[in-house]
Amino acid sequence: MPPKSVPLPAKPSKPYFFYGHRKPSQNRPVVYGGLFSNRQVLKPPQSPLPPSPPFDLRKWDPHHLSQNPSPPPISTPHQHSKLSPIARFIIDAFRKSQYSWGPSVVFELNKLRRVTASLVAEVLKVQDDPILASKFFHWAGKQKGFKHNFASYNALAYCLNRNGRFRVADQLPELMDSQGKPPTEKQFEILIRMHADKNRGQRVYYVYQKMKNFGIKPRVFLYNRIMDALVKTGYLDLALSVYEDFRGDGLVEESITFMILIKGLCKAGKVAEMLEVLRRMREMSYKPDVFAYTAMIKILVSKGNLDGCLRVWEEMQRDGVEPDVMAYVTLVAGLCKGGRVQRGYELFKEMKKKGILIERVMYGVLIEGFVKDGKVGSACGLLKDLIDSGYRADLGIYNSLIVGMCDVKLIDRAYKLFQVTVQEGLEPGFATVKPMLLVFAEMRRMSDFCKLLEQMQKLGFSVNDDLSKFFSFVVEKGERTIMAVRVFNELKVKGYGSVLIYNILMGALHKTGKVKQALSLFQEMKDLNFEPDSSTYSNAIICYVEDENIKEACICHNKIIEMSRVPSIDAYYSLTNGLCKIGEIDAAMVLVRDCLGAEKVMEVLNEMMQEGLPPDNIICSAIISGMCKYRTIEEARKVFANLRTRKLLTEANVIIYDELLIEYMEKKAADLVLSGLKFFGLESKLKAKGSTLLSR
Repeated sequence: MPPKSVPLPAKPSKPYFFYGHRKPSQNRPVVYGGLFSNRQVLKPPQSPLPPSPPFDLRKWDPHHLSQNPSPPPISTPHQHSKLSPIARFIIDAFRKSQYSWGPSVVFELNKLRRVTASLVAEVLKVQDDPILASKFFHWAGKQKGFKHNFASYNALAYCLNRNGRFRVADQLPELMDSQGKPPTEKQFEILIRMHADKNRGQRVYYVYQKMKNFGIKPRVFLYNRIMDALVKTGYLDLALSVYEDFRGDGLVEESITFMILIKGLCKAGKVAEMLEVLRRMREMSYKPDVFAYTAMIKILVSKGNLDGCLRVWEEMQRDGVEPDVMAYVTLVAGLCKGGRVQRGYELFKEMKKKGILIERVMYGVLIEGFVKDGKVGSACGLLKDLIDSGYRADLGIYNSLIVGMCDVKLIDRAYKLFQVTVQEGLEPGFATVKPMLLVFAEMRRMSDFCKLLEQMQKLGFSVNDDLSKFFSFVVEKGERTIMAVRVFNELKVKGYGSVLIYNILMGALHKTGKVKQALSLFQEMKDLNFEPDSSTYSNAIICYVEDENIKEACICHNKIIEMSRVPSIDAYYSLTNGLCKIGEIDAAMVLVRDCLGAEKVMEVLNEMMQEGLPPDNIICSAIISGMCKYRTIEEARKVFANLRTRKLLTEANVIIYDELLIEYMEKKAADLVLSGLKFFGLESKLKAKGSTLLSR
């Protein structure tokens, strides 16, 4: 028996490019194969683009694009892979010239035997330089036997708009008309769509007016697009005028036409006009569906027009449209936020009667509404209904109920709810415990207050930070400042306290006129070895100045400077004002220069006077110092006279400042005389005559 022949391994078939076996290269970056093609793109490394310069309106000129050069576009092989060979040749010519129009580009383009309008459109579709695109478009139009078609004009419009030259794109209809190619509705539709997509309502109306000037009547679709763009950008009056033109052209409204107007009228709060449009809509055998009615209600809710919402709801029932869950939730939420929670609860019961599935969000909205209305019992009843319906209350619902119970002083029940949130793992925050802390403080139940703080610490709260938030909340009402100090006096015994809390209480005591108590807190803080910060010293400066203790205020200022920090503006103002009152104008001016910078002082003062702010001691002292140093006493008096004429100073204040001006000028003159005597060595003669001037 002859031996069996061993089959040779199958020879691999020669790869055929149709199935994608050809490797991509720079010359053929994409392989167009069959179903199993391995299409790839070789992308050269790109360097990051430099940031574009900010737009300067003063340099902008809509008539000369070259004055606003765009950065050279970055082209990729993938972008040009589907271009025709001639289009790629043109793009390469642009690239070689570094995307600037010039003789080298024209020389390359003149090599082409023939340029067609479709070729121009093909190039413009991928061109990202509006200047270069416009130059190329103009060059092509001057070629022998060439005429642009609608495709090339449209491509230029897209290119200009894509690169922010939409005002230039709006001039294309005139260009088309001048070149014997009158624009059609399509060209205006392109411009309108571009402006509508970018929410440029006024430009939409501008193009629409131009369209009318060319004698072109839009179709219903384009009319709807125009009115919708105007309504969305807040130009309802213009939209209504377009609608009048629509009716004047004898066109018949579609359902979308009515809905555009209805939404715009709802947004403007014109419910009566909206109902009139709705009536005309019914006459045309149209009626809004539940989604349209929900949209109307949502718009009116956002504007706070609850009466309009209820009127729309009645119209929906009149049309026999059955509201869905979203319609109910939208209206109920609006009613609860607007203080009409009882009407919202009636709609809630109507939903339950119809067997509509009620979401947890509606329970939350109603509970919050009842709490704001002071009906905590009804809110608790809804919580029971929520749990019976198989839902689990979220933290927002519990927070609302805790706030409501604390408002009616049911603090023990509120604390039980807080325990429930902990047991259910809802991770309560400061918003949960804040109302309970306030009630415990008001009822002087400090043991419970501290017990809650201990539990907060176990739960991972940052107790000192939350106490700072608590005291900030308490002192927002000035009448509760004393209570805040009392609570803090009991807490600091148990080790609770921070520099921030001291700062909050000092500021609150100063605002309520209790400067002595604020300073006692400042002293106590230092006695307890708390390190005051710049805010502490700034508060102390203000209090010391009001207590007429300028020396201590200056010491506090120096402490802040030693810390390499800057006092607050109020502290600067207070200390400077105090120094001016005791006649220390030089020291005050040093502070002003430190606060504002010497070169900015006069500029700031001029701005204050231009704003009509009445000048105070700081401003007038600055004027006195500056005029005495650089001008004359008469120039300073002219300034005060001008302020008196502008009714920025009273006659009495002018007299006071004039006396200060003379006194300060005499002091400066005396200092100058003494300096001269010392310079010329006349001290001995003066001393021999018994003068004590030089001993000062």
